[in-house]
Amino acid sequence: MSNVPFHYVDLRAFSYATEDEKRVESALRTYLPEETELDRQVTTGHHGDRIVVLSARLENADDVRHVLDRLVSLPDYETFLDELDERVAEDCSLYLTLDKQAAFGGEVRQGDGITLRGKVEAYPAERESAVENAREAFEDARD
Repeated sequence: MSNVPFHYVDLRAFSYATEDEKRVESALRTYLPEETELDRQVTTGHHGDRIVVLSARLENADDVRHVLDRLVSLPDYETFLDELDERVAEDCSLYLTLDKQAAFGGEVRQGDGITLRGKVEAYPAERESAVENAREAFEDARD
């Protein structure tokens, strides 16, 4: 795939007080290129508990391609492709949630815990164009 039609891909996971932050970081890194720096923000939950937000924004085409290549191994990849129309919003953003526990074990699965948001390139910036561009990018990644 020579052209990657994404402006960027954001990945984010929360490390709650009951979780080991290093394990959450490890889970998030399942989807990231090796040397990716993580942003770390500490916040407080509703009941005063500590929450650490770990995130990364990938803007480089090779880094985005790395994430797409990881997503190709989703067990339900075909279903994911079929749902692209429902996963791309009017602002041309693609949304997907990934299983944090599985990612800690090195597995790629849809689920909860890791949020992926990718801004799909589309000219003009219309959802239908973004869906087609995303579909083409994921099909190219699979080949």
